[in-house]
Amino acid sequence: MNIELKQHIEETYNQKFDSNYILVNSPGRINIIGEHTDYNDGFVLPAAIDKSIIAAIGESDTEYSNLVALDNNETYTFTLQNIKPIPHGNWKNYIIGVVAELQKNGCIIKPFNVVFAGDIPKGAGLSSSAALENSIVFGLNTLFNLSLTKLEMIQIAQHAEHHYVGVRCGIMDQYASMFGIENHAILLDCRSLQSKFLKINFNEFQLVLINTNVSHNLVDAEYNDRREVCEKVASLLQINALRDATKSDLNKVKSLISEDNYQKALYIIEENERVLKAAKYIEQNNIQGIGKLLYDAHDGAQYQFKISCKELDFLVEQTKHNSSVIGSRMMGGGFGGCTINIVKTEAVKEFTEQTAINFRNKFGFDCSIYFVKLSNGTHIINKTTNN
Repeated sequence: MNIELKQHIEETYNQKFDSNYILVNSPGRINIIGEHTDYNDGFVLPAAIDKSIIAAIGESDTEYSNLVALDNNETYTFTLQNIKPIPHGNWKNYIIGVVAELQKNGCIIKPFNVVFAGDIPKGAGLSSSAALENSIVFGLNTLFNLSLTKLEMIQIAQHAEHHYVGVRCGIMDQYASMFGIENHAILLDCRSLQSKFLKINFNEFQLVLINTNVSHNLVDAEYNDRREVCEKVASLLQINALRDATKSDLNKVKSLISEDNYQKALYIIEENERVLKAAKYIEQNNIQGIGKLLYDAHDGAQYQFKISCKELDFLVEQTKHNSSVIGSRMMGGGFGGCTINIVKTEAVKEFTEQTAINFRNKFGFDCSIYFVKLSNGTHIINKTTNN
């Protein structure tokens, strides 16, 4: 946890409001493997990380709720009646969406204050949005004694993103952020929401994230487009989701769909297989095997599902010429964000320095490099409210 960030949030809350508040830490997440499989009722392998949103949440002494986004130096005040999405509302819609979905579920909420900030890089595919949603729903659940389970909370967060942000996301991001366990990956069945926590030992390797620092403004529209393609193919196959399809099933309807859509559906089927294989490799302590799967997954994302971009492809291609890297792929929704890399610890310094130089020489701007550890999920840091 970022101690300086925590102190800044507490000081700001005390200055603007009072000393009664709940402090929530809600982490971002990585996804070791399994992109776009979650909304296909498939399997994913995420983990919470040690970069997070920290939110101070307390009751308001007026009829208004007040939001303070320290990172953006922005504030927003609203009432709890007739909440509607805000055009181009950005971070505000994540919060008011959670409030509206709580109300829709019959939860009684009073006006409240929030001061929040985070050290999750935005646009990096590390789910700062899910971390923010979880921090709010978790904090309000505690503050107003709503008695919601963690599962109910993440479903509220997911619905907020669907209805107030306009992204028809799966449940993975919220689940990993809420349920994470230190040093563990989560094998999550996105249909049953059953999960298995797998202790992961990277041995002489470590995770390195490289952020392209690009977002091609395609993510939301293309994300929804990919989901629509998957749903159409599933409907053609007369199944609930592509999680239920085999390659043999898909080949039976190949003549009825475009080659482009065939490849997208095939990618989902193969990505689910890769996730299950990766989970077995973790249990076998086979880090080399996981690395090979990352490369296969990137090829699928690049050529079949077509969610990569030139900057991501360049970073992955660079690693193929480096014997110290055993796996690399794009991570997240696509069209920008990070690659996730498994690198020999002794070679990390040289690898990151050379990658930064090569990236700048190629594109004329800098990438960013992050080191993350697998952490615990959303939790209360301390509780100073009298409630």
